[in-house]
Amino acid sequence: MIGTAVDLIDRARAGDDRAWQQLIEPLQQDLFRLAYLVLRDPAEAADVQQEALLRAWLKLEQFDSSRPLRPWLMQIALNLARNRRRTLRRAWARVTRLIRSESQPEPAAGLSERAIVREQAQQLWRAVQQLPVKGQTIVYLRYFLDLTEEEAAAVLEIPKGTVKSRTSRALTQLRGIIQRDFVELEADFVGKFPKRL
Repeated sequence: MIGTAVDLIDRARAGDDRAWQQLIEPLQQDLFRLAYLVLRDPAEAADVQQEALLRAWLKLEQFDSSRPLRPWLMQIALNLARNRRRTLRRAWARVTRLIRSESQPEPAAGLSERAIVREQAQQLWRAVQQLPVKGQTIVYLRYFLDLTEEEAAAVLEIPKGTVKSRTSRALTQLRGIIQRDFVELEADFVGKFPKRL
């Protein structure tokens, strides 16, 4: 961790609210996005984001400032989001059934490029949701949140090699899902992973 961040952590530990705000401000959006990717509900994601920041603040004395702060905060948020998702499992099953029952409209010839890209993004999101939970998580972390292998390993508390193997497995499964269920995405995504995620 760079010296400035270590200084900010020391100041935050001493009760300096401004130092804490400087530390977390650039990370808040990532925490929200991670929680949203797991929970798929903005209100729940905002709650997890706030709870993660509160827990991090309360445990700041225990944090090893020689480690990067971002993966530590992301790990807290991911654990909170997973726990919340487990408690809301029935509600998510209902939402998933609704999403899967929606028809997949073909893009009309007159749609703007932006509308087509948005439709592709929604279809890719649906494809990712068909992965096992571990696969979804690694794809979210590596490609939606753009974490490095090292950061993903720290968030998930697994070795870097496990991140590599889970990523490879998830992308292989995702290719198969796209080829089977989302053929309209095949030309844009299959064979181009991981660049286009």
